[in-house]
Amino acid sequence: MRRISIAGAVVALTFATAAPALAANPPGSASSGSADFAKADQAFKVAPLAVCDVNPEAAGTVTGASPAVSRTGLKIGETTSACTTEVVDPAQFLTKTRSEAKGTGFDLSALAAPGLKGPRLKIASWTVTCAADEKSTTAGWELKGMSGWTGLPQQIPSGYVHDIKASNGTVLAKAKFTDTVFPVPNDGSLAMTLLRITFEPSSGYTGSVTVGTVACSPTP
Repeated sequence: MRRISIAGAVVALTFATAAPALAANPPGSASSGSADFAKADQAFKVAPLAVCDVNPEAAGTVTGASPAVSRTGLKIGETTSACTTEVVDPAQFLTKTRSEAKGTGFDLSALAAPGLKGPRLKIASWTVTCAADEKSTTAGWELKGMSGWTGLPQQIPSGYVHDIKASNGTVLAKAKFTDTVFPVPNDGSLAMTLLRITFEPSSGYTGSVTVGTVACSPTP
């Protein structure tokens, strides 16, 4: 089975001033994923995994970790996160931050049931980051060891939507990659979801599964 790895830097946004207005996004946060989906009278929920939040008031790293989880039709291995504040210039009170989430062993088998005849979607590991200083924010990502993603392009543009189909061509779900959101008006902050799989009615499921979320804002 074909296994692919992809990576990219999604956004490098420069803010015009070193003193931004109050950001719509947090100083920095990260989570390795979550899930909330249902079928008939069964509900499957995974609370946000390996959550961390930047402490903008003190230098150092805040970490998060979650053990492997298993639900009917979905497995996720161990996940971790790290949210770091670094003092760049103490005299000028300049800092920079980095929020990063990592995960392993994603395995969505819900669509591969005999009645659906869809693909079994796997991702060996993933990383998503959001970095910020007083002038800019940047998001980056990497997906390794992907299988079951038939027709996925080798270069994935920001916001790309991929149809997940059954063997007969029926679209069972849609996968949106690197969905990046900016506040309006744009204050230089951003939030990005690496991957969100949303079930279509034809699958018999409702809800979605998320892999990797980050957010960050220009530092003071």
